[in-house]
Amino acid sequence: MTKNNILTKMKMPFCQGCGHGIIVRSIAKALEQLGYGKNDTIIVSDIGCSGLVDPLFDTHSIHGLHGRAPALGVGVSLGLDNPNKKVIVIQGDGGVTIGLQHVLEAARRNIDITLVVMNNLLYGMTGGQISGLSTQKFKEQRHFEVDVPPFDIVKLAHVSGAAYSARATSIKTYTDVMKDAIEVNGFSIVEFSSLCTSYAFKKLDQLQEVIEPPEVFKNERIPVRVHHRDTKSLFDKLDVIDKHFDSKIDSRLGVILAGSAGGGVQSAAKMLATAGMLSGLHATMKGEYPVTVGTGFSVAEVILSRSYVNYTGLEKPDVVIIVSEDGLNKIKGKIKDNDILIIDSSLKTDDFPDAIYVDFNRKAGKRGAALAALAYWMKKSGLMDIESLKKAVSSHKYSRILLDAINAGLEI
Repeated sequence: MTKNNILTKMKMPFCQGCGHGIIVRSIAKALEQLGYGKNDTIIVSDIGCSGLVDPLFDTHSIHGLHGRAPALGVGVSLGLDNPNKKVIVIQGDGGVTIGLQHVLEAARRNIDITLVVMNNLLYGMTGGQISGLSTQKFKEQRHFEVDVPPFDIVKLAHVSGAAYSARATSIKTYTDVMKDAIEVNGFSIVEFSSLCTSYAFKKLDQLQEVIEPPEVFKNERIPVRVHHRDTKSLFDKLDVIDKHFDSKIDSRLGVILAGSAGGGVQSAAKMLATAGMLSGLHATMKGEYPVTVGTGFSVAEVILSRSYVNYTGLEKPDVVIIVSEDGLNKIKGKIKDNDILIIDSSLKTDDFPDAIYVDFNRKAGKRGAALAALAYWMKKSGLMDIESLKKAVSSHKYSRILLDAINAGLEI
């Protein structure tokens, strides 16, 4: 391990007087004093005030969903399987409340991560609501849920099997307690008391009156380790796509297909990407549609390139094909003056006077319009052999229907 400064020079983003900054510095000091460098450390953060830590650490970092940071940390730790690397998961008391099962599972399995809980007794980013870790004394002051006991995350983690569980309440001890937690071989958790000056208290002595006392619990356990075994690669199951056709695409081309759910947009885009590979090109496809899947827009972005494609998605498409109003409304902001724009004639508008308007829906139906439009563009541009698209659909279970859509586009 190499020693480096763990923190960046960025100013702390927390409210004036917030205790989170003290905790961040304590984490960094502990790591540095133990010899962990920026390349040895992975910070996994949560949503909320605690989630503002990402740019503060000059390390590897992952920003998770609310309450799910421990689950991400588990995956990172098991994937690394390296005792010389340290995974630090950072949550607030709200995140712990929302994702409590993730904490308990990590403790039960004794995964080698350190979970830092910044407990300011409330949801600080959304207005100061009570959390599951708000202490009884604090709730009594707020006259809220006085008959509902809080979780004691330190004891819960301990009885769940954590190798090390601690609560630290004095800032003078924070770095030392953090060092103890980091050095543990297995799951460790530290709950740090943090002052919220916006929604709780202005002074530390007020906070000290309502928090639980410091505690330390230990379980002598061996952490879970990954058992490696040789298996066949998932890529072995994939068919190799050899070059059968030529293409006039000399560098890189980006195509956006936009339509409605159920309109075959994603299938058409997949066939275009396959046709590209059959033509000796590198290809990527990125699909986007609502959670409802069966309603709303459906958009796909395809990149065809002579060189390797390092990422999916298009900021600036070269060709835009739109076959429904849902698709038009979704991507109209991406359309530029110099794009090749092909739109179904039912959507004709003065906003795009230079577009090519063709009645794809009438010629090929709702489910075939996107594929017909692709075939129309391929024939019109001459950049790809239409036979590559036909071969791409030939192995599909609905190949005859798809070929009919292609032929409808070619007849226009």
